Amino acid sequence: MSEIIIHTAQTLRQIVLQQVQAIPEELYDIKPDAFNNTIRWNVGHIVFWMDAYMSLCFQMESAIPASFKAFFDSGTKPSDWTEAPPSKEELIGELTRQMGLFDKIDPHSLKNPLTPPQQFGPFTFNLAGELFNFGLIHEGLHLSTCGSLLKVIKAER
Repeated sequence: MSEIIIHTAQTLRQIVLQQVQAIPEELYDIKPDAFNNTIRWNVGHIVFWMDAYMSLCFQMESAIPASFKAFFDSGTKPSDWTEAPPSKEELIGELTRQMGLFDKIDPHSLKNPLTPPQQFGPFTFNLAGELFNFGLIHEGLHLSTCGSLLKVIKAER
C-alpha cells in the first residue's frame, strides 16, 4: 500500500510539471481581482510545502533556498514581495528535484510515527504517510488553483 502513495506522488508531480511548464512565464505574475495570489506564488507554495512535508515526514534536510519561506509560506503574497521571486525555470527545477526525492522514500517509512504528531489547523497527523498524503492533496489543490487562475487570466485578456 505504501508504494501506491509514492507512485501517486510521482504521478501527481509529473502532472504538475507538465501543466506549469505549459504556462507562459508572462502570465505567472498576473493576479486577477478574485484571487489572493498568482500562478508563481501557487507553484512556489507547492515547492515550499512539499519541502516542509518531506522534512517532517522523512527527516530530509531542506534543500530549497531560504528565501522561499518569505515568498511562498502560508500567509505570504506577491504584493508584499520586496525582491525578485524565483523564475519559472528555478521553480521547475525545484519541482523536478523534489520529484527525484520521491524515489528515495522507503515505503516502510510512511508507517513511522511522527514525534510529536503534527497539527495543521484542525487536522492532526500521527504517521508520516498521513502527512505526506495530505501534502499530495495540498499540491493538487494548488495545481487546481493554477488552472483556475490561467482560465481567468486568459478570459480577461
